[in-house]
Amino acid sequence: MTKKQRKLLNRIIIAAVLFIAGMIIPHILPENSMTTYVEFAVFLASYAIIGWDIIWKAICNIRQGQVFDENFLMMVATVGAFILGEHSEGVAVMLFYQIGEWFQSYAVSKSRKSITSLMDIRPDYANVEREGKLVEVDPDEVQIGEIITVKPGEKVPIDGIVVSGISMLDTSALTGESLPREIEEGMEVISGCINQSGILKIKTTKEFGESTVAKILDLVENSSEKKARTENFITRFAKYYTPIVVFAALALAIIPPLVTGDAFSEWVYRALTFLVISCPCALVISIPLSFFGGLGGASKCGVLIKGSNYLEALANTQIIVFDKTGTLTKGSFAVSKIHAKDISNEQLLEIAAYAESYSTHPISQSIKHAYNKEINNSRIQNVQEIAGHGVSAVIDNKTVLAGNAKLMNREHIQYEPCTEAGTVIYVAIDNKFVGYILIEDEIKDDAPFAIKELKANGIKQTVMLTGDSDAVGKKVAKKLGLDKVYTQLLPADKVAHVEELLQSLHQTNPKGKLAFVGDGINDAPVLARADVGIAMGGLGSDAAIEAADVVLMTDEPSKIATAKKIARKTLAIAYENIVFAIGIKLIVLALGALGFTSMWAAVFADVGVSIIAILNAIRALNVKKYNTNPTSTTTKTNFSTVSYKTI
Repeated sequence: MTKKQRKLLNRIIIAAVLFIAGMIIPHILPENSMTTYVEFAVFLASYAIIGWDIIWKAICNIRQGQVFDENFLMMVATVGAFILGEHSEGVAVMLFYQIGEWFQSYAVSKSRKSITSLMDIRPDYANVEREGKLVEVDPDEVQIGEIITVKPGEKVPIDGIVVSGISMLDTSALTGESLPREIEEGMEVISGCINQSGILKIKTTKEFGESTVAKILDLVENSSEKKARTENFITRFAKYYTPIVVFAALALAIIPPLVTGDAFSEWVYRALTFLVISCPCALVISIPLSFFGGLGGASKCGVLIKGSNYLEALANTQIIVFDKTGTLTKGSFAVSKIHAKDISNEQLLEIAAYAESYSTHPISQSIKHAYNKEINNSRIQNVQEIAGHGVSAVIDNKTVLAGNAKLMNREHIQYEPCTEAGTVIYVAIDNKFVGYILIEDEIKDDAPFAIKELKANGIKQTVMLTGDSDAVGKKVAKKLGLDKVYTQLLPADKVAHVEELLQSLHQTNPKGKLAFVGDGINDAPVLARADVGIAMGGLGSDAAIEAADVVLMTDEPSKIATAKKIARKTLAIAYENIVFAIGIKLIVLALGALGFTSMWAAVFADVGVSIIAILNAIRALNVKKYNTNPTSTTTKTNFSTVSYKTI
């Protein structure tokens, strides 16, 4: 609880005690003028303690030309109640209004806390090596290329590459995942993570202002500035609604007694009740709070949404378009199949690993990772790389050829062609074909779950755009159950396809939205063109943070489904509050105008509805039910070690 909230709570308690005393006084003191004065003095003291700031705000706003707001309504209604002799009701209205304000303040603090908890990632200092000494400086003073030392328990202050040391990094403040990441020499690290064990020496690759932590903080601080259409509607609604009800109340106080001849006091009381009921607090408070809670809930799940307008767009998304490499697949090659002839699969993999042992090509690296044993270089002789074909080597005094189909055809070796999509390495020993190894870009562990969850949460169509071959693209799409796939595309082709999908969507459903999910580097044009651009594994990617509307802080496609669930729930809560608040107010307004309600009913219609709407809005912060991905604790991020499938 903040200091301001504590002060308001103390005022509420003191005013409530005096209010109760004022209610009891007529029952414990004799009926005379002195008792009446004491009762009035106690109620007036209670009113002054609880309502002075509202009165002062109303007066200040009137001076500035802002007359019609909730402060003005509260002041007129409560002062009017005192003038009419309804002291207890005047105090009650102000007291319960302030209770509603306290609930609002507490709710906002609670939802803001989930977002601003990210501010803990801001480093206080950096340890820099200068002239052979370790100097503690402000992160802003560290230049690109300097060596910083991060001790156990300290935050990584600036993005860089580890030049020495092995450690585990706690990335939970950034990704929401509790599983630490193993970091070693040569690996990239991003600012905001906490070093858990060993001492790391890091060569900085960015200045602090351009580092990941600075960009994330900027996103968080400005995320609430972009309002959703629903929020803008409420702002416009309140702007016109308040003066209308003020003049309606004025008419209610004057016209009926002139027509009917009734006492003015009765209709003035009804008009004051009408004013209290009409106060738009429930809408003005709860709708922005609903979206603020949604943004906070998403950040808890490791999803940064740049504004509530994108949260609303995400809730209305019907088509999701995916890039393939780095989005649905890991972007790293791995052995997926071994087909041996006349020797065992283990022998074939061993021969291929030895033949490829001197190559740094990603295909060769994937075979060596799959073999996962130490290579005895004394067994290898006469290694030759044949450009565009493969490699030749003498292993255990046998000539081994490992490469593509062109290599087999060039050496006139009869082989069994592999018809499956992927990169195929054919292997021959002494000009005799002994089998092939199929290598593919691995599908991410949670990609199938992500597609299934998206379809279960209102996505009508899933599309994949890829520059890869037709066979590879269709194979991945079939495995994941995607609706459409377009292959062999250039970046400009991807934009054209998104344009077509947008046009067809808007023809059938003008309110429907299209989201594009990419790695944020090569896909920046498409991210910018889509209704919602989602950067996958965006941490550390400048292009992702700049071009995307939503940044996923991990490499998990399932987080898109999580964000979609949060967006839909947030929008549902906002609509619930709108219908509930307006519905109750219209009913009680009608009853108040007819004289069937008192100030007490007005208090419920205003403060009671506000509190209920606020409590409903807080539900957007409940994220436990959204984290349903069974593979989320094992998924690797873009800055962790790359894992390869082992045969």
